[in-house]
Amino acid sequence: MSSEKNPNVAYFCMEYGIDQRFKAYAGGLGILAGDYLKGAHDHQYPIIGIGIRWKQGYTEQKIDASGNAYDSYHNYKYDFLEDTGIIVSVDIRKVKVNCKVWKLTQFGNADLYLLDTDIPDNHDSWITGQLYGWFGEERIAQEIVLGIGGIKAIRALGLPIDIYHFNEGHALFAGFELLREKMEDEGLTFEKAVEVVKKEVVFTTHTPIVQGNESHPIDKIIYMGANLNLTRAQLTFLGGGDPFNMTIGALRLSKIANGVAQLHGETSNKMWAEVDKRADILAITNAIHLPTWVDNAMIRAAEDGSDLWEPHLQNKRALIDFIEAKNGVRLDEEKLIIGFSRRAAPYKRSDFIFSDLSIVEPLLLEKKFQIVFSGKAHPLDDVGKLIVKNLVAMSRKYPKAVVFLENYDMSIGRMLTRGSDIWLNNPRRPLEASGTSGMKAAMNGVLNLSILDGWWPEACVHGVTGWQFGDGFEHDEEEIQDAHDLKALYAVLLKEVIPTFYTNKTKWMDMMRESILQTKEPFAVKRMLEEYYELLYKFEA
Repeated sequence: MSSEKNPNVAYFCMEYGIDQRFKAYAGGLGILAGDYLKGAHDHQYPIIGIGIRWKQGYTEQKIDASGNAYDSYHNYKYDFLEDTGIIVSVDIRKVKVNCKVWKLTQFGNADLYLLDTDIPDNHDSWITGQLYGWFGEERIAQEIVLGIGGIKAIRALGLPIDIYHFNEGHALFAGFELLREKMEDEGLTFEKAVEVVKKEVVFTTHTPIVQGNESHPIDKIIYMGANLNLTRAQLTFLGGGDPFNMTIGALRLSKIANGVAQLHGETSNKMWAEVDKRADILAITNAIHLPTWVDNAMIRAAEDGSDLWEPHLQNKRALIDFIEAKNGVRLDEEKLIIGFSRRAAPYKRSDFIFSDLSIVEPLLLEKKFQIVFSGKAHPLDDVGKLIVKNLVAMSRKYPKAVVFLENYDMSIGRMLTRGSDIWLNNPRRPLEASGTSGMKAAMNGVLNLSILDGWWPEACVHGVTGWQFGDGFEHDEEEIQDAHDLKALYAVLLKEVIPTFYTNKTKWMDMMRESILQTKEPFAVKRMLEEYYELLYKFEA
């Protein structure tokens, strides 16, 4: 950490993947936030987190006898949360809603304050029920709690904050509360308040598709009370029109913003090029918390120049045991294991490898490779659930070579990124924002086989640290891009990956070593925090 005075930062996020026992995360956004807070603690940065205590967390997604994904929810109680004694209130639909403030420090993380509406006498006690659950009004209500309630909690706790970091647009209403403070408490005009607030706010954008960025009709924002007396004209300016775009609003209320990989920074600047009076978007590549995700024995062996295969084989055997305990299937440790865990979304192309069974089926029947999938579909995403259904169908068609692990969580992610031999990633470029699971795999000596998207263009030395396929090809027509990428995937898999694994173990282990050595520092959370401070938090417009 820099010896000069670092500004105090409040980091706002809807989800935090801190530990699998704490059901407050859905996917990569939350995992990043959890790693960020652990890194802040390890490296003693003056950072706090603001989030929500979700009563039911995200979906527990199981597979029924017909291979369909279904969602279930459980009420969770935690004995590791500290009651701060603080209650703040927000107005939602002109009704006062109380928010209890909890504190979490249990898992080697910087202080995380969590707002909770599940308290007696609250008319809307279920607002903090389900992460990303329900529909538009509930989402706005949850974001009022996170943003407006979060600022009020900071004030009630007496925490001195210099910079407010919004991790995705969900936190934007915190900016509205900051504007309200400046306008109502200090008497500033809207224009002057925006100017002042912008000096205190930074923003991280994640979603590389315009349609995927959250927006709400202005009438609904006003009806819910999220506008805090901002006028329709002021909302129209901030949010880029009607509907109100949360990302545009965050870009216009920030002094500086960042994308989450170098390529994603380019994509984001192209995507929002037409938006005026917005923050510049830099690129700060995501990173991971090594103690959470990486087997230190692999790091030591790579650094010492000692044998990597034995510690890797221990991790591979642990994964094989884990799969057998969960699914009753025992994979062969002598055979190549490919790991794949992603949210089931069309652009991630989870079932892509099965596109031409005339090529893949003989390889599966001969067990030239075994492949293990995991990942959830959003509860309201029927297309994503069809992708899961197809993966399950493949596991039933090829039960000795294909596995689907239901109800993906941090423990499954940790096992797969340690115990697989290959980490497969095949999104449609440039739609993968970052992809931190690939970093975890790389530092564990699990070789990436990936499209040049997200973080991988920064780390890939083909045939040295892993393999790329597709050569960065992009096309507006999905059929053309898919055909190109599929041909490239099969070519690299058949001509390079499989032959190297079975006939050139020396090269394979050399690649494992290079994968670890070339990623363990550039993609560690320490580097990311240093860049956040130098490029975002200390930035002066």
